[in-house]
Amino acid sequence: MRPSKSSRPRTRTRPKHEDAVEGFVIAVDRGRYTCMVDDAPLTAMRARELGRKSVVVGDRVALVGDVTGSAGSLARIVRIGERTSVLRRTADDDDTTAEGRLERVVVANADQLVIVSALADPPPRTGFIDRCLVAAYDADITPLLCLTKADLAGPADVLGYYAELDLPYVLSAPDGDLGALREVLAGRVSVMVGHSGVGKSTLVNRLVPDADRAVGVVSAVGKGRHTSTSAVALRLPGRTESWIIDTPGVRSFGLALVSAESLLHGFPDLVEGTVDCPPNCEHTEADPECALPAWVAAGHADVRRLESYRRLLASRSGGDGLEGPDRG
Repeated sequence: MRPSKSSRPRTRTRPKHEDAVEGFVIAVDRGRYTCMVDDAPLTAMRARELGRKSVVVGDRVALVGDVTGSAGSLARIVRIGERTSVLRRTADDDDTTAEGRLERVVVANADQLVIVSALADPPPRTGFIDRCLVAAYDADITPLLCLTKADLAGPADVLGYYAELDLPYVLSAPDGDLGALREVLAGRVSVMVGHSGVGKSTLVNRLVPDADRAVGVVSAVGKGRHTSTSAVALRLPGRTESWIIDTPGVRSFGLALVSAESLLHGFPDLVEGTVDCPPNCEHTEADPECALPAWVAAGHADVRRLESYRRLLASRSGGDGLEGPDRG
């Protein structure tokens, strides 16, 4: 007689997969993962033993099964390596909403966050840049500001806004040389983020000619159309350890799951100004003894930086946080 299901021996012991090969996740598409193994791509799926652990672009994973990469082959991801960094965002700033509680891991193991912003058409939005800086500092990722369309406008206003941060930056024009950008991308895993229409995909196609990322146009009201639909890691030509991860154009970068303390650290030019604040000061306009206005008035920081910080604070408490000309 065949034993019943209840009588089958059960064990929690899992195979060690000592013969697993190491891979780097470069794309995710509907439950299938493209991984780079020994300079060749292969397709894989998640093993059941991973449970609910997510696999994202940038993850370093262990693979078993058919790892030949031949047509029709399918490997299994059995382990996810420890992540050195995790760039996250939410769809909303307010963690009391469903969108605010839903965390999206953008990429893993990035060394550098390249914030792409156009100097014109569409105009630069410092509110969005501020949000990206907060996310970068929270993830312990080095930020880099990449200002595109430098043929249409100068960078003085944007750079003046961030003068106290000593924020590294590069300029880009449609026909300009990309040597400076390639230099700061060399030897790093860099994730590129930016509003739709700022020229991010055009920039990626110039850096990696075989990328063939979709390029859109800017509407008459200065808003870009979404072109890239999923994150993908691309290796820079001639640079084995240099990767850029292109992400879909985003209109918001929610920070609901970033702590209030980390939010302030996204504004390092304001941190020292809080030393004279009373205990438990929330640094909002409703705190009359907050020392930040006096700090700004004394010329230690740009007043627009304080306004942006307080907009983010307001958005975390349920306000839209988007008022102002440079709303994120």
